[in-house]
Amino acid sequence: MFGFSEALWNQKVPFTPPSMYVLGDSLVDAGNNNDLLRSVSKANFPHYGIDFPKKTATGRFSNGKIAADFLGEKVGMGIPYPYFSMLFNFSENFHWRDSINFASGGAGIYNWTNGMSQSVPLSRQVNYFSSVQKDLRKELTPHGAYDKLKSSIFMIVIGSNDIFANSESSKLRNQTTPQQYLNSMAIQLKEQIKLLYDYYARKFVIMGVGLLGCTPTERIKNETKECNIQLNQWSINYNRALRSMLKGLKAEFDDIDYSYFDTYSLMQKIIKNPATFGLEEVKAACCGLGNLNAEGRCQRTAKYCSNRNNHFFWDAYHPTEKVHRIFVDYMYNGTLHYVYPMNVERLLQVIN
Repeated sequence: MFGFSEALWNQKVPFTPPSMYVLGDSLVDAGNNNDLLRSVSKANFPHYGIDFPKKTATGRFSNGKIAADFLGEKVGMGIPYPYFSMLFNFSENFHWRDSINFASGGAGIYNWTNGMSQSVPLSRQVNYFSSVQKDLRKELTPHGAYDKLKSSIFMIVIGSNDIFANSESSKLRNQTTPQQYLNSMAIQLKEQIKLLYDYYARKFVIMGVGLLGCTPTERIKNETKECNIQLNQWSINYNRALRSMLKGLKAEFDDIDYSYFDTYSLMQKIIKNPATFGLEEVKAACCGLGNLNAEGRCQRTAKYCSNRNNHFFWDAYHPTEKVHRIFVDYMYNGTLHYVYPMNVERLLQVIN
């Protein structure tokens, strides 16, 4: 269906990309918001990081590692390092690091999404990458930089905050229909990917949004603790627009290759059959306060579950380390049902 034979799909050829770059929101923020003085979207305090090496809160919105960390390890690059930490550490030349993470908690595709929280929107993250690319051009020559970046992996995880913003703002809903808004998100994302293309990016790993209506913070709005059906439908519709955009982008730029990870479908499978994945609790957050641990933030005074591996959600919005690992396992060598037109393992083998 996608032009890959079974033999090609099953072929295993070890390959390590020259670099890995991560752009996105809190699902993949590795601590960039720690260096934003006025940011209210931070996770640099207990109990975050309780399962991270040295049990340290690093700014990751998780009890441990996140998808960007696991993917970096899977492709042989190690954990991507937060850009701002590199930028402000003048003793090191961050441009030569193999993995750089630009993601920012609260970020959106639109510049104004969560603007009050001092997040770094996608467009600014792309601008930060452009400065890295410019320095690589100086150090490696334009041809050397192109050879390095065309084989590198660009992971993009964003869109959830834009959808939440639309659901919470009657003003936005009065200005446009939900589908127009979601289509516009995909168009805006396309423009940023095209800018990355201008900066020599050719290989992309794109995560669709999950069941946003099934997060603990949405469930507590319903007396039955069921998912927000409308928000989930918006997630479905955005993912559909995103897939269509990516197919069109590939038709426009033949040397672009990508792995689209269907977060929604896998999340749905996990929630319906948690025991299959070694989970028990898929409604309540592990860390927080009140109903489903979603009425208060995961902070020093919050309670947290003793076995994080039983829970899908770490806090009111974000998955546990275990779920991040499951996502990346499927992303890396899963079937076409969850990642297409090829998984990341196959994406690494594509020669531009």
